[in-house]
Amino acid sequence: MYHYGVIGLGTRIAHIVNLTQKQSLNNFKLAAVADLKPKEAFGHIWPESIQDAVNEAVFYTDAQEMLEKEHLDGVFIGTRCSTHARLARLVMDKGIPLFLEKPVCTNMEDWIMLRRGYEQSNGRTVVSFPLRVSGIVRRVKEIVDSGKLGRIEHVQALNYVPYGGTYFNNWYRNEEETGGLFLQKATHDFDYINYILGTSPVSVAAMGSKQIFKGNEPAGLKCVDCQKYLECPESPLVRKGEHDPNSNRMCCFATDTGNHDSASALVRYETGMHVGYTQNFFARKKAQKRGAIFSGYEGTLEFDFYKSEIRIFQHLMDVEETIRFEEGGGHFGGDESLVNEFINLISKGEPPTATLRDGLVSALMCLQARESEQRGTFCKIEFDAY
Repeated sequence: MYHYGVIGLGTRIAHIVNLTQKQSLNNFKLAAVADLKPKEAFGHIWPESIQDAVNEAVFYTDAQEMLEKEHLDGVFIGTRCSTHARLARLVMDKGIPLFLEKPVCTNMEDWIMLRRGYEQSNGRTVVSFPLRVSGIVRRVKEIVDSGKLGRIEHVQALNYVPYGGTYFNNWYRNEEETGGLFLQKATHDFDYINYILGTSPVSVAAMGSKQIFKGNEPAGLKCVDCQKYLECPESPLVRKGEHDPNSNRMCCFATDTGNHDSASALVRYETGMHVGYTQNFFARKKAQKRGAIFSGYEGTLEFDFYKSEIRIFQHLMDVEETIRFEEGGGHFGGDESLVNEFINLISKGEPPTATLRDGLVSALMCLQARESEQRGTFCKIEFDAY
């Protein structure tokens, strides 16, 4: 029986704990939880299937105390984004296998701290990049690596987020907490692109806009307290027909929303090729789209996570192929794969596909994209310069 701990038992990590219990055939036990909320606050946790495991765990309010008192075979970190790096170093310094939620950090100072800790981590960290290990991305990489398209010389990727209001109506709107939306969303896309290409980024130029989710409503205004609650398209009552008088959902059009609502980045790689990437947070319903187009001289491949579909077009012959997937689960099946990788890291010592180095590279791309967005200039991506 392997014993693991959790630092920050939020909705995301509760989902991962649930998968761990199922996929390990109950050979993994949730031994301890470090969370600012007391154990009593988790009396009705979601999903309900982990309620017994949570009830049996020892609770701490201090992560360091948990790490010192418990003998743990692994630790999951699922706290607010701004604390990821500091808590990761605590676990890494103990030599305990780590499952780290993305982004791995939210600022350059924390990136440097984690980069220095990476040298001693011995590959015992799984970064939560489920898109990288999803079935559709693995298949795309197989096709690219086969040479069927020729060497990839151009990529166009996008993420039209159908639930984009989330990043303006709750704590995600605080860029000091999240590091901004490149680190929240693009970190996934940059990572799977790096994985498929198998080459390193060297510079980035980015631009962001805030054209929709802005306004003059007072800071701190809640939806339920707003005079426009019955007509606003972002109101939960209008959008979903839901009304909760105790809801803390905030106004998307207030003066304190933060975050761009669309942004684009151009990334140059060491081979000389470049990637174009765009993310949009006001797309809705069937306008949702997430995926990329990979082009070489001999062919083009395009895929869409939401459609679970890959299409291949040969340039030098009249051939078109379509590959369809029937993947379920979180993050297009990637969550289940991530959990398996962490289970195998702990029980078999197998190295993960999504490593701390991968998390650091993607975070550096996002940090430099944010810097470029603010300064209006190209920024270098130099992993070994720190």
